[in-house]
Amino acid sequence: MTKNKIIITCPKSIPPFLKEELCLLKFPIISESIGAVETEGTLEQAMILNLYLRTGHKVLFFLKEFRAKTPDELYTQVTKIRWENYIEQDGYISVVSSVDNPTIKDSRFANVKCKDAIVDRIMDKYKQRPYSGPRKNKAVIFLYWKQDQCSIYLDTSGEPLSKRGYRKIPFTAPMQETLAAAVIMATGWRGRGNFINPMCGSGTLAIEAALIALGKAPGLLRSNYAFLHLKGFNKDFWREQRIKARSAAKKSITGKIIATDINPRAIEAAKKNAATAGVDHLIEFNICRFSDTITPVGGGVVMLNPEYGERLGEQKKLEAVYSGIGDYFKQKCKGYTGYVFTGNPDLAKKIGLRAKRKITFFNSKIECRLLEYEMYEGSRKRDEKK
Repeated sequence: MTKNKIIITCPKSIPPFLKEELCLLKFPIISESIGAVETEGTLEQAMILNLYLRTGHKVLFFLKEFRAKTPDELYTQVTKIRWENYIEQDGYISVVSSVDNPTIKDSRFANVKCKDAIVDRIMDKYKQRPYSGPRKNKAVIFLYWKQDQCSIYLDTSGEPLSKRGYRKIPFTAPMQETLAAAVIMATGWRGRGNFINPMCGSGTLAIEAALIALGKAPGLLRSNYAFLHLKGFNKDFWREQRIKARSAAKKSITGKIIATDINPRAIEAAKKNAATAGVDHLIEFNICRFSDTITPVGGGVVMLNPEYGERLGEQKKLEAVYSGIGDYFKQKCKGYTGYVFTGNPDLAKKIGLRAKRKITFFNSKIECRLLEYEMYEGSRKRDEKK
């Protein structure tokens, strides 16, 4: 099969971790932008990326680039692509886009022009028009149009890869799966030692930690991708890749994963989500205050994602929580590396400890920091004398 450019989109600040994943999968890094990484491969290799990537959102397989100043020029150029090679005559397509063109006030108009060109081409070839609409559960086309520069891609993912399929009960303000995976990757934790997650909410961090520790491909949790609905989809190849991914995953882990929350409803949601992900047997769930969360001997990572206090009046109430996190780290987390993920730098100061590292992430549009605190078994001076 022909190799083409593949663009993998991701949230802002995630590209370094996406690049790490691509290197491990032996894909070349061609370029990087603020919210994407470019590689190359065949359409079948794009399927493999959908299966294994933890930090990517969309896997876009390049088809053609051209110049178009107006919607009519766009239509003409899109009709020149051999859509009959990719879209079934009785199939279903949706078009999504990123448009910055002076002739377009509403990107939905550009989507319609692009869609019309595709279905008209297929109608001309087969005298039958494929269905089209807004759903992303079948074949999806991505249009990138900036000024007069156009690029057309097959969106092989459809729904973003962050939608693993296990989070049936999201509970309150859950961290997106791809962000959770990147945050864990930033700690360097890959399954050796313990992973402790007080304030676990719906369990996303603990579940992603379990998947990482097992080396389990997150794409195994999903049953549908846009590439499944492309003409010529290789069912045998996809079946083989899923079998290969399942056999490569470990059956157990060496350390413990412990997730706690003071809210029984949060723990109930987290348990159900973990069961859907197939990792509930690897996570010990407990209902308790974060400060009562047990840290077993052996060390590892303790990670908390407390509230940010975005609403007026909340910040004052949360100061005691952040101060309590500092106490918890000092009193119960000796031998561990502590992490706090927060979007509120003023509250972070209340932790009362000096952060060894501060890593920038974005939770939606909120600029956040992953703060790292190293907890020594004894005092630092005592350790240095040994």
